Amino acid sequence: MLRSALLRAARNDRLRRLVTAAPPTRAVVNRFIAGETVSDGLAAAQRLAEDGLFATIDVLGEDTTEPGQAESATAAYLELLAGVPAAGLTGSVDVSLKLSSLGAALPGGAEIAYTNARRICEAAAAVGATVTVDAEDHTTLDRMHGIVDQLRTDFPGVGLVLQAVLLRTPADAERFSRHGLRVRLCKGAYDEPSTVALRQGTQVSAAYVAIARTLFRGAGYPMLATHDPEMIAAAEVLADEAGRSTGEYEYQMLYGIRTDEQRRLAAAGHRVRVYVPCGTDWWGYFVRRLAERPANLLFFLRALIGR
Repeated sequence: MLRSALLRAARNDRLRRLVTAAPPTRAVVNRFIAGETVSDGLAAAQRLAEDGLFATIDVLGEDTTEPGQAESATAAYLELLAGVPAAGLTGSVDVSLKLSSLGAALPGGAEIAYTNARRICEAAAAVGATVTVDAEDHTTLDRMHGIVDQLRTDFPGVGLVLQAVLLRTPADAERFSRHGLRVRLCKGAYDEPSTVALRQGTQVSAAYVAIARTLFRGAGYPMLATHDPEMIAAAEVLADEAGRSTGEYEYQMLYGIRTDEQRRLAAAGHRVRVYVPCGTDWWGYFVRRLAERPANLLFFLRALIGR
């Protein structure tokens, strides 16, 4: 119930205005958000690289309601990618993008989002970066998958995100792993109805392992987005079963969460990529992080009351 309430709060503009105006909020947000500019995102990626970690940078934004917003979001990614060579990140960095931020929900949004995503893919290819199309709620997935199918014709390195919580994901994993795509598997961070999603944590964990097995056995590149020790251990077993070396898959974790584990895995020879969010439109992302772990919420509330 708490998780559902927090996920609803992620779309509550009144609550967003109230909380973001509170002075202690910024200090807490800085734990999970690299900063408000693309330069902040690149700087965070540089620091991670010094520790042997890779980065996928997300310029935050979801609720695009005007064409100008979609253009601004696209321009931010182009600015980010233009800064990759100077940051010494050529050939190593990934960018994560939500098609809604690129205009997918606008009239004619599929074409707008595809055009903007293509511009980003072209810029990424020029600096040896990859692009991963991020997951959103279940109502957006058919459109997202269609755009990914279009993009991968010219940009075979494009990736996408699948969510273990959704009932449709096993079939999606079969299809995309067969095509050899980069696939990030996460448990899922949206409040989805029981008609399309699993509701019990144990069910989601079991689904995650089963879908990961499909990805490891397929022709693509699995990206295991998890902080769960059981899922990390299961992934290592599945990789061994599939005969994959540590360079043929990677773990992905969120900026500011389980940093010691990120470094431990990297030191053990695993490829670890950290999801680095930056930008001013951080509310929805931030609240979803609070919903994932009670400890995150407690950390936030203590800061708000000055403890």
